[in-house]
Formats: sequence, C-alpha cells, structure tokens
Amino acid sequence: RSAFRTLLMYAFHFEVWLFAVKSIRDTQCGFKLFSRESARKIFSQMHVERWAFDVELLYIAEKLNIPIFEVDVNWQEIPGSKLDPFTASFQMGIDILAIWMRYLFGIWKIQYKTQ
Repeated sequence: RSAFRTLLMYAFHFEVWLFAVKSIRDTQCGFKLFSRESARKIFSQMHVERWAFDVELLYIAEKLNIPIFEVDVNWQEIPGSKLDPFTASFQMGIDILAIWMRYLFGIWKIQYKTQ
C-alpha cells in the first residue's frame, strides 16, 4: 500500500472514530455477522446505500448496544484498482459527516424499542 493510501486510511479511521463508531478499529474490512433479530433491528433503520453504509450499520448497532466483535481477515492489495483513492476517501468523508449530522439533528432517528 502506498504512503498516500496509508495516510488516507488513517485519516478516515480517525474521522469514523471522531464522528461515528468508537468501538471498532476498522469499519471497512472484515465480515459483519449478526443474529437475525439484530439484523432486523439494524437494517430496517439504515439510510446510506453508498460506500459508508457499513459505518452507519455499525453506528446503529453501537447505539442499540448490540455486541460487536472484530475478527481479523487477511487482506491483500491487488494492483490495478479503478478506484481513485482521493475521490473515494473524500466522498466517504462527506458521507460520514452527513450520517453524524443527520442523527445529531434528528433528521434520522434510531428506534430503540421494537414494536
């Protein structure tokens, strides 16, 4: 991984920690497994359908006190990615700020009790 990509990764992790998810080191890598009940509680409340959807997913899980465990996976970078890291990082940064602001100002609400 290039120094630039590594810098973007650390900046992104800091932004996620600052505005959204405190209990997870890496929100983008790894598998997300939930019980059926937890999945229903989380996915029924999600809004984001873009790159940062997993940040919102983990944000909701954290707010609902659903236990989250990290399981490391072996990741290999594959050269030739068509994704522009700067553009993708910028867009994800905007998405994280949007998630944080929408929940902060009550535009989006988390339903804590099931009906």
